[in-house]
Amino acid sequence: MIAAFDIGTTVIKGALFSEEGNFLKFASRILVASDAGKTACYEADTDRWKSAFAEITSELLEGRSSDGLRAAVISGNGPTLVPVGRDGSFLEPVMTWMDRRGIVQAGKIKELQDFYIDPTFYLPKALWIMDERPEIYERTEFFLSCPESMAFWLTGEALTILPGERFEKYFWSDELLGGLGLDCRKFPDFRKPGCIAGKVSPKGASESGLPAGLRVVSAGPDFIVTLLGTAAVYPGRACDRSGTSEGINLCTKKYIEDPRLMGYGHVVEPYFNVSGIISTSGRALEWIKSRFGRSGEGFTDFLRDTAKVPAGADKLIFLPYLAGERAPHWDPSARGAFIGLGLNHGRDEMVRAVLESVGYAMRDVIDVMTENGAQVDELRITGGPSKSALWNQIKADITGRKILVPESTESELIGNLVLALRALGDVDSIAEAADKILRIKTVFEPDTEKGKVYGEYYQLYKKSYLNLKDIFAQLNTIA
Repeated sequence: MIAAFDIGTTVIKGALFSEEGNFLKFASRILVASDAGKTACYEADTDRWKSAFAEITSELLEGRSSDGLRAAVISGNGPTLVPVGRDGSFLEPVMTWMDRRGIVQAGKIKELQDFYIDPTFYLPKALWIMDERPEIYERTEFFLSCPESMAFWLTGEALTILPGERFEKYFWSDELLGGLGLDCRKFPDFRKPGCIAGKVSPKGASESGLPAGLRVVSAGPDFIVTLLGTAAVYPGRACDRSGTSEGINLCTKKYIEDPRLMGYGHVVEPYFNVSGIISTSGRALEWIKSRFGRSGEGFTDFLRDTAKVPAGADKLIFLPYLAGERAPHWDPSARGAFIGLGLNHGRDEMVRAVLESVGYAMRDVIDVMTENGAQVDELRITGGPSKSALWNQIKADITGRKILVPESTESELIGNLVLALRALGDVDSIAEAADKILRIKTVFEPDTEKGKVYGEYYQLYKKSYLNLKDIFAQLNTIA
C-alpha cells in the first residue's frame, strides 16, 4: 500500500492506494487560509496542516495494519513559503501562494536578474521576511515550500523540489541570493519531483501517526502531480487544474519562452510544460456564493438556476481578478469588476458572469500558448469545480476545446501515486503508468454556436481589463 497526501489551500486530502492504482480509502479535512486582515496578505495555519494530516492518517489506517505500507508521498500548494526555525518548528508568517506583500521585493529581484518574478513566488516572500520581519528571518534555518515543509516535519530532512529543467529562474541561484543579501544556507539543495526525502523519524511518527522508518516521497507542487494524475503527459494534452485557482499546464515538444507564461521542463522527459496560472477562479465562485448564497445552500443548489441564463449572462461581464492576476497579465494591482451591470441583472446573471469569466481567462492563456506555436488539443480537468457539468460545458464552449473529466478527479493523489511507484522502482515510465491508471469518464464537446456568442464577449472581456488597468493601479496607491 501507498499513502498519498495533498495539502491544498482549503482542503487536505489523503488516500490509501494499492500498487495497481486502486483507491482503498479516502479521507479529507477542511483548511482555512487567512487574509491576515489586510489586502494582499494570505497566510496558512500550519498547526492545522499537521493536525489534519494526523487525523487523515488515523482514518486511513483505521482497522488496517501499517505493515503493508511501503511509502507516504506528499504534494502541496505553492508557491507557499514556510520559515522553519532551528528547533524544527514552523514560524510565522507562512505566506501562501496568494500572498502579494512582496511587490517591492519583486522589483528588487528584477533589477538584479532582468527577469520579473511575481510577488506570489518564493524569493520575493523570503526577501520580504528579511526586510519586514528581521527577527523571523534570523530565527529561520530553512525556507521551505508547503509539501517540503511537511516532509521535513516527518523526516527532519530539508530539500527543495525543482519542478523541472529551466525552472531555476522562478526559484533562486546562489548568485542571486548573494546579490540580495540572503543567506544561501537557508535555501536547501534542489531535488527532482518524486525523490525519497527520508524516513519517518520517531518524532514524526508520534505526531503524524505514520510508522517510524516509513519512506517519505516528496512529490513537489500540486501542479506537477496533477499533470501525471490527468495523464497530460504527451504533446497536445493540457491539464486544467481547477480549484481555488486555475492552472493550465500544456505538454509540448518544444520549449516556449514568453513572459506572459511560464515555461520549463516537463516531469516527463524530453517534453516541456508551458503553464498559465489564473489566480482566483474557484475562489471567485466561493466569494460570490458567500455574498449571495442562501443559508445552508450547497453549490449544486446555488448554481441550479444559473443554467437557465443564456450564454453571455444577459450582456454582463466579470473580471475575476479578486487577488491580482498572474498569467497572462502578471498584474498584482488588478481587481475584480462587473462590466455592464444593470437593474435587469440579479443573482443568477452575476453568478453566470463569474463562471464565464474563468472560461475567458482560460482562453486568454490558451491564446498566448497558440500564438507561440503550441498545439492545445484538449483540456483534462480536475479539482472540485470539475464536478459541475454546467461549468465544464461553459469552459468547453468558450475555449473551443474538449473538456475531459476523469473517473476520479483526485488527480493530485493519483499523480502522487505514480511518482511513488517510480521512487520505489515499481515502474520505469511515469508517462505509461499515468496513462494506464487514469480513466476518462465524461467528455464535454464545445458548442460552436455558443462559441460564436462567447467570442464577441471575450473580446470585450479583454478590452475591459486593458481599459481599467490604470485605474486598478491608481486605486492601489490610495492609502
